[in-house]
Amino acid sequence: MMQHKDDFPEPDEGEPLDSAEEAEEIRRETAEEAPEVAEHDRLTLMEKALEEANNKALYAAAEVQNVRRRLEAEKQQAATYAAATFARDMLAIKDHLDRALAAVSDELRADKVASNFLAGIESTARELDSAFSRNGVERIKALGEALDPHRHQAMMEIPSGEAEPGTIVEEMQPGYMLKDRLLRPALVGVAKKPD
Repeated sequence: MMQHKDDFPEPDEGEPLDSAEEAEEIRRETAEEAPEVAEHDRLTLMEKALEEANNKALYAAAEVQNVRRRLEAEKQQAATYAAATFARDMLAIKDHLDRALAAVSDELRADKVASNFLAGIESTARELDSAFSRNGVERIKALGEALDPHRHQAMMEIPSGEAEPGTIVEEMQPGYMLKDRLLRPALVGVAKKPD
């Protein structure tokens, strides 16, 4: 038997049809009468919940891995630069040794007793330099270099006709690096054009 278009009810002119609501209503009615549709709906909900839980687990695993990487990097940094405070403290001792050795006159060096004493101080200074070198503490090159604000601290300008302006012509205190980190800037005098 062929159905005619007059066999279908006309939609109510006052209420527009919402196909999503209508489809949901038909699905509910069908689910009540057919347990396999209800089972399918329940399975669909469980699959969505499983997918959501899986996504959360993947996110948590990625977050744990990021935290682990960050901690490893921080641990590496801490190990690399752990000696920075100690090295800074040792620089003061090195400065005192260097000043003491620079202040010794040639007369004192010629004296037999004083020269033995000075040999011990020089040996101590060499051993300190060696310990610095083994631990990545290096002196910053300054004299004749262009001023680098990341490694040098200009203390004064010195008029000079021989050096280019901005060139370091005097070093008041040496600077040091610990690997790629600044321990102490070199305190320097920088050339400027003569007046």
